[in-house]
Amino acid sequence: MLRRRFLRSMTAAAGAALSMSAGRALAQGASPLVAAPPRTGAGAYRNLLILVELKGGNDGLNTVIPYDEPNYRVLRKHIGIERERVITLDERTGLHPALEPLLPLWREGHLAIVQGVSYAQPNLSHFRSIEIWNTASRADEYLNDGWLTRAFAQAPVPAGFAADALVIGSAEMGPLAGGARAVALVNPAQFAQASRLVQPIALREHNAELAHILDVENDIVRAALRLKPHPGAFVLKTPFPAGAFGTAVKTAMQALAGAGTPSGQPIAGQGVAAIRLTLNGFDTHQNQPGQHAALLAQLAQGFAAMRSALIELGRWDETLIMTYAEFGRRPRENESNGTDHGTVAPHFIAGGRVRGGLYGAPPVLARLDGNGNLPVGVDFRQLYASVLGPWWGLDASQVLRGRFEPLPLLRV
Repeated sequence: MLRRRFLRSMTAAAGAALSMSAGRALAQGASPLVAAPPRTGAGAYRNLLILVELKGGNDGLNTVIPYDEPNYRVLRKHIGIERERVITLDERTGLHPALEPLLPLWREGHLAIVQGVSYAQPNLSHFRSIEIWNTASRADEYLNDGWLTRAFAQAPVPAGFAADALVIGSAEMGPLAGGARAVALVNPAQFAQASRLVQPIALREHNAELAHILDVENDIVRAALRLKPHPGAFVLKTPFPAGAFGTAVKTAMQALAGAGTPSGQPIAGQGVAAIRLTLNGFDTHQNQPGQHAALLAQLAQGFAAMRSALIELGRWDETLIMTYAEFGRRPRENESNGTDHGTVAPHFIAGGRVRGGLYGAPPVLARLDGNGNLPVGVDFRQLYASVLGPWWGLDASQVLRGRFEPLPLLRV
């Protein structure tokens, strides 16, 4: 997804909340927040989950940097981030300078960073590893349904919701595969120049973008109407022009969250329970520094945009934003000024009820395994257990087919 599209999509994800009724150390300065405990079952879906996939496998060591580790510069002579450019979080850990837009979240105590996340016997194939993350399976186990699909099967999303979830920028259902009632908003590049408006000529001449957005809204309404009697994924290949992508997606989500049909009859009152966004480009085998910096800047700006929008909408305390990816990168740089497929990576969790700080296992670069990778510190299913249990009040062990300890990421 292009930079403008991704940033606007992340802001749009925050906008979707408008119509929906209903570690190691803590960040310095985090103030206590008293919040009502999550409702159990379907009532908890007033708490929105936004998943941000970092497609390709993010380089964790240049994202959350162990700047005090002597071996960091040894392993990364060419692509390592200079000490003076690192954004310091504590005496040993810092952020890539492109992540500066995350600092307000960190200072407020609303950003958690979980380090060392992966699973036992990690698979370094893009296809297989993301399948493991999407289905919450073991490395030697093959499941057909996504972990969110199983969650919604255990506790169905209320009928008043337009859909279980919204997928933006991809036709792949990921954690919603196998039966979840989801809408995918796809933006094929070949449609960008082929958009045709059907609004009156005067509207096209004076506000072509608005005219197109109205077309999109009508398409989304019709899609939502089709969803009601036909459970399952629905892929809407709408020709969003590049410049209006984010605005059109926001209009689409607002339609799903409560807009009426052309006759004025409401189709849904409470939106969706989850939104999934994808940011492509993290498979940085060569010439990583510039590419990775641009991707992290998009990610950080997107988080900041969602924070601002959700605060304005009064939904910040009811939203949990979480990154995920198929794997991390190897600690040692390769000969092409890039990094190859590795095991663990850090992940970001943000929201008004997040207990900010550093969690998990910080990298110890003197203790690499026989393949030159960092050992696993946190099973990724602990992140999912933190969503399913504390956030949604569901039986995480049933959904995850095993017991995984939630992380203390949420304020009570």
